Amino acid sequence: MPTYLSPGVYVEEVDAGQRPIEGVGTAVAAFVGFASQGPFNTPTLVSNWSQYVQTFGEFVEGTYLAQAVYGYFLNGGGNCYVVRIGGAASNGKAALPAGPQAQLGAYQVVAKELNAGDGEITVEVAPAAGENPPDDRFTLNVKRGNKVEETFENVTSKRGKDNVVTQVRERSKLITLTEQSAGPGVVAKPAGNATLKLPPPAPAVPERVNANDYVGDVADRTGFGGLETVEEITMVAAPDLMTAYEAGAIDGETLKAVQLGMIAHCELMGDRIAIIDPPPNLNAQQVLNWRKNEAGYDSKYAALYYPWPKVFNPASGKNEFIPPSGHVAGVWARNDSERGVHKAPANEVIRGAVALQNTLTRAEQELLNPVGVNCIRTFPGRGIRIWGARTLSSDPAWRYLNVRRLFNYLEESILGGTQFVVFEPNDDALWARIRRTISAFLVNEWRKGALFGLTPDEAFYVKCDRETNPAEGIDAGQVVCEIGVAPVKPAEFVIFRLAQFSGGTSLVNE
Repeated sequence: MPTYLSPGVYVEEVDAGQRPIEGVGTAVAAFVGFASQGPFNTPTLVSNWSQYVQTFGEFVEGTYLAQAVYGYFLNGGGNCYVVRIGGAASNGKAALPAGPQAQLGAYQVVAKELNAGDGEITVEVAPAAGENPPDDRFTLNVKRGNKVEETFENVTSKRGKDNVVTQVRERSKLITLTEQSAGPGVVAKPAGNATLKLPPPAPAVPERVNANDYVGDVADRTGFGGLETVEEITMVAAPDLMTAYEAGAIDGETLKAVQLGMIAHCELMGDRIAIIDPPPNLNAQQVLNWRKNEAGYDSKYAALYYPWPKVFNPASGKNEFIPPSGHVAGVWARNDSERGVHKAPANEVIRGAVALQNTLTRAEQELLNPVGVNCIRTFPGRGIRIWGARTLSSDPAWRYLNVRRLFNYLEESILGGTQFVVFEPNDDALWARIRRTISAFLVNEWRKGALFGLTPDEAFYVKCDRETNPAEGIDAGQVVCEIGVAPVKPAEFVIFRLAQFSGGTSLVNE
């Protein structure tokens, strides 16, 4: 408290005793898969499709990561994180392809494209243009076959805007140039025309991967383990797990191990949901058997969607079936933006889907829905829609996906908004501040329709007093606050009861 020694008028700013809790984000996806370029095992923030293309390249035939990310943005997704797997990482930079490397003085040259085309890509060092150019200047020509496709005139090995590495990085679509020396590199100009033939880059999909490539390790920041460092992620998908499965790079046991690892990661973090893809080409009976026997997952932090939707693939120029996880993640994000995380992300159209791998009937869904398989169905005149909103949990309290995601949202929001409590005097005044702060937040959520009840008292309670904080708890430095909420649950089964009765005539007084 300030000390007043001189007569006068003083103004003080005092704490009102209530601090607002801001809701955290609910729709930030993480995708793990294969790409043609970009850093390995580094969670990279991508905010739109152009950023993805710039960092990880275009669509690659035979892979699903790009299609999943594109479907995520198409269906309303915002920020997401992408983890490229399938190769070693060195200081956060993509590993160079195996085999002989093209060396150009102090520089390593690597082809960008997966397929070099009819002719091999070559790099040619030529004299600098103009009269009496500086000794450090030269011209770099990039050729495909016998045709020069890119020319970098009067570049230099010295630092600056004309540095050859900088120019190639900003302008070239065919090659990447990496300086290998610790200091400024110097490209020696050979006598005459020196041509370097580049080896083709490594394929996006490795011949063999294992479960550890996906699961990774938190110490090395690889795979799912690397996602532990990103707190804002709320959903995780691995669409290219099916790429490796279809290509024979992994078997069914490895597929199960990876999906279990993804679910374990979400359970460990406690603030995100795993979106599970079923294997391809399964009919309703087969996916039911797979769900019961092979994928007997029981988790409130996972959701399974079936069947695969068909979308246009620019890499092949035709419509193809892809895993649903990317498009589903986008629908979750759109649902949260338009309605809120408390609304079940179902009865929503999947944008970009033109057909389904299997057209399900009501009878088939009656078999799949009770075991937690969220069906995607086609309805005449209403498009292709998600027609299920369940987790893979056998606990009825956590049956519905929106309930689990609502609790994730409430927990993270309260956790972030009550940090001011730590190390405050543990007394009745602090307990009252906690009650006011949390109650104000939950009242706002009730007004949004996230909690069930006609009044706030029916929707939630907050208890933080001498009963929850006895003397022994205070001596241990603990503050215990009990919070109970009544979440809204979806109207999954809508029943109209029609009865026939004998009508009579009403008399009207004239």
